Order: sequence, then C-alpha cells, then structure tokens
Amino acid sequence: MLLHVLKSKIHRVKVTGADLNYIGSITIDQDLMDAANIIEGEKVQIVNNNNGERLETYAIPGPRASGEITLNGAAARKVAPGDILILITYGIMTAEDAKKHRPALVFPDEKTNLLK
Repeated sequence: MLLHVLKSKIHRVKVTGADLNYIGSITIDQDLMDAANIIEGEKVQIVNNNNGERLETYAIPGPRASGEITLNGAAARKVAPGDILILITYGIMTAEDAKKHRPALVFPDEKTNLLK
C-alpha cells in the first residue's frame, strides 16, 4: 500500500502579490523553496487562513531573499495581498518509509516571509 504523507510545509507566509494575467502557479522565494525541499514544478496545496480557500497549483521559484509569495493565473482570485497562507506538499511512499519519514517544516518571519 502507498500512502500520501506530508513532505513539506511552509507555515504562515504572507501573500505579496496576485497576478491574474500570468499563466498559473505560485511564485515562492527560492530560499523558502530550498528550506522546504520544494522543487520547481512540484504540486503545492495552498490553504488560505484568511478566507478558508484551499487550492492546488505548482511552484515556480522567485528571487532569493525577496520573501515573494505571488499567486498567478486563476489562483490570484482566491487570495489578496496580505493574506496568510500555509503551503503544503505531499509525498507518496510505502507505510514502512512513511514511518521513518520526517517532513521539512519551515516557519518564516510572518512580516517579511524571510527565513529566521
């Protein structure tokens, strides 16, 4: 049996932009992506603490040390700059591997989105 298991989480980041006219995705500061072990193109679940919206898209890297968190394309309609998000990725693994797995949990500064 294979299980979907928490791979990584970036907890409580602030939306810095929403670009409806982009082709889609979420732009995430590359430093945050590295810390959370998220790779370009990886599926990301987005939970908006301000309005309860949940959606999925894929990650694209933003400039390092920028704190950028921008929702692009249709996802831009689900957020407003300043909203607080939780970004989650999952891995698929055997139950045995899941018991040994430790997710990457990232808690950036809530004002700047930069690593503490």
